[in-house]
Amino acid sequence: MTRPVAVITETAELDPEPGLRLLSEAGFEARLVGSRDPEAIAAAAHDAVALIVGYARVDAALLDRLPAVRILATMSAGTDMIDVQEAERRGLWVANLPDAATEDVAVHALAQALALVRRLPQADALVRAGGWSDDFTEMPRRASELTLGLVGFGRIARTLARIAAPLFGRVIAHDPHATDRPDGVDLVGPDTLIAEADVLSLHIPSTPRTKGMVDGPLLARMRPGSLLVNVARGDLVDADALLAALDSGPLAGAALDVFPTEPPAADDRLRTHPRLLLSPHSAFLTDASTHAYATDPARNVIAWWTTGRPNTPVAGPTRATTPAPGTTPRQGAFA
Repeated sequence: MTRPVAVITETAELDPEPGLRLLSEAGFEARLVGSRDPEAIAAAAHDAVALIVGYARVDAALLDRLPAVRILATMSAGTDMIDVQEAERRGLWVANLPDAATEDVAVHALAQALALVRRLPQADALVRAGGWSDDFTEMPRRASELTLGLVGFGRIARTLARIAAPLFGRVIAHDPHATDRPDGVDLVGPDTLIAEADVLSLHIPSTPRTKGMVDGPLLARMRPGSLLVNVARGDLVDADALLAALDSGPLAGAALDVFPTEPPAADDRLRTHPRLLLSPHSAFLTDASTHAYATDPARNVIAWWTTGRPNTPVAGPTRATTPAPGTTPRQGAFA
């Protein structure tokens, strides 16, 4: 009997072997493309029933070349690499990993926020240049006197709110789809969030409605001396507007774990601006999360094959796409 075929597009820095092994043990013929190139994917997955996706773009043109595919499983919480609407139209399952790195990303966001508040990048540069504390031109700020604002209030934002609340004077969040809040968090409107946040942290997916959402007009409404943290998706932020706001206000600093183009070009000014704290799309990286990212997409495929439904679906032939409580829907927090 012919075994069903499951194909992994590419895994970046992750070890694909645990996922490939799980699929093989479950009776699949498991293949690794090792590329985002649609030609390579189409050639390797022409007979696949399941496609596990890293960052490769899966659109209608690629799906036309994968007639046997019935499930698309991402190696991330986000599904922006997949045309979910097209997948739904074709009756395909789409599954993601909502919890593989929730704690890790939240902790990373908090670490970046506190590093900005305490001006650690500037302090590091100061010492390396031979300076000392009396050479500070801008004083660090006291976190307990600041307001942390969360754009979106899904799993990661809720975890961040819980661990950050004892440190910040106030935590506020905006998500029109949030129906409940933990103690210590105020749900506010979008205008209030932008006007009152000293540190604004982004926790929404990339969609046509949220791309470029943090633009010049939005940044101009932020408080003088405010800070921005983005561990979500790079295209949420207009890079030119961000650089302008860092140069001439109101932003005192920003921390980016994600970029419009990854990695950014060698001459990209985002790499060199002194008020930017950068990390290489690594907020999710821990020993525990990397194992989950390798195995849990395979578990979604195996669950679908054995039960008819993946473990963590976001769309499917019989599933309404209304988000569950505590999640952020695809249209984003400022819908």
